[in-house]
Amino acid sequence: MAFLTEAANRGSVSTGYTIDNSLKFEGDNTEYLSYTNSVGEGRRIWTYSTWVKITEVENADDCRLFAAHLSTNDRCSIQIYQNELGLFGKTSGVTAVNVKASRKLRDPSAWYHLMIVLDTTESTEADRVKIYINGVQETSMTNAVYPPLNYSLQLNNAINHYVGQKGDNTGYFDGYMAETYFIEAKLTPTDFGEFDDNGIWIPIEYDGAEYPSQDTNHWYLKFDDSSNLGKDSSGNGKNMTSNNISAADQSTDTPTNNFATFNTLALQGAPNIGISNGGTTLNSQNDTNGWRSAAPTIAVQSGKWYVEFTAAGNTTFCGVSNINDYDPDTNYYGNWNTSIGFYGISGLLFIDGAAQTWSGLAYGSGDVVGIALDKDNGYVYMSRNGVYANSGDPTSGASGTGGVALTQGNSDYSSSDYFYIGASHNINAGVLKANYGGYTASSISSAATDANGYGTFEYAPPSGYYALCSKNLAEYGG
Repeated sequence: MAFLTEAANRGSVSTGYTIDNSLKFEGDNTEYLSYTNSVGEGRRIWTYSTWVKITEVENADDCRLFAAHLSTNDRCSIQIYQNELGLFGKTSGVTAVNVKASRKLRDPSAWYHLMIVLDTTESTEADRVKIYINGVQETSMTNAVYPPLNYSLQLNNAINHYVGQKGDNTGYFDGYMAETYFIEAKLTPTDFGEFDDNGIWIPIEYDGAEYPSQDTNHWYLKFDDSSNLGKDSSGNGKNMTSNNISAADQSTDTPTNNFATFNTLALQGAPNIGISNGGTTLNSQNDTNGWRSAAPTIAVQSGKWYVEFTAAGNTTFCGVSNINDYDPDTNYYGNWNTSIGFYGISGLLFIDGAAQTWSGLAYGSGDVVGIALDKDNGYVYMSRNGVYANSGDPTSGASGTGGVALTQGNSDYSSSDYFYIGASHNINAGVLKANYGGYTASSISSAATDANGYGTFEYAPPSGYYALCSKNLAEYGG
């Protein structure tokens, strides 16, 4: 199970270049961008560069990042197939290229820099398609069918092009995409990124020097304009049409500030539940086992942290758990050892499977449940629509006024323990929505942030509490 800590490859936290926005894609909502080339050119030499966060790794078995599609027999796409990055294309029904790196992309907590460079004028066959992941050229290939010398692929032809699907309403991408380029030139990874002092590949600003003057098809998707998320920021005017995408799909979860989301790898034994919408919704309506739980991609061992959940019904638990005992299979927060859960019905408090007496707040469908975890002092607080249960004061520090001590029951709390902030719900409770700050499927009216200006919440985090993101982790130690 992958999760981020303060030492993880979690996206840049110390770079002079900041990426402010990404775009959330959700295949279930048929979300994608599209455009049509009026002129086919530059089909032998080009560079594609993007950053992606794959939140639904099970759907990365067959998804398209960028595709040109005329028909089943005439198409080309940059794809993640069987969780491996590759370039595939057909012309007149004949496979012209099928090159795929064997490295698996299966970490839902990570931002990946993916880059493919095409040059069919190269005399050496293996030099005609180069695949890079996080600045390193991939040399171990699952498939290695390279295009013929001087061959023109369908990408950049005068046909329909798609970002986020195959072109025939299949192969949708699920996750976040940021800082995406298509350029008719042969570039290198160092045009877009560099290794920091810790050996982590981080983004740098592309200076645009390699935009060919004759290239009318290059583009740059920055996703910074919520009213036009298909806007081309290269200056070339290659704007794209948004399909089932709205301003609400813009996210602040980026390669330079990576936010927590639900972790699809933490759904042990739960094949019939789904995590969607950029890793922020949990749906167990197709499940038959009663209770299911979700954990985030970030666990913390120190600091003060704030998360919101929008309840689907009152048969929902929101709470915290020591990661060593996390048990999602037919279970809920507060029912396994070293976990604390707040139950929607009557606002009950559960610790290690037993209901406790306290002044809780019942919550139900549409209520916003806030969880404030003070890992430094060992307390957790719960709020409903901005009001804290048990007259709680998350800023009370060591006194823990109205909070629930992590040392109760069998929690075996120590300062070195990593804790999750997550939620559980019953099969009849509908879709549970999480808001870790970077993106949420819930409608937000107030857009409150933490003191560092990170996160977008319905209610302001308590003073001294922060959103679960990589920049805050770097500052407060995670």
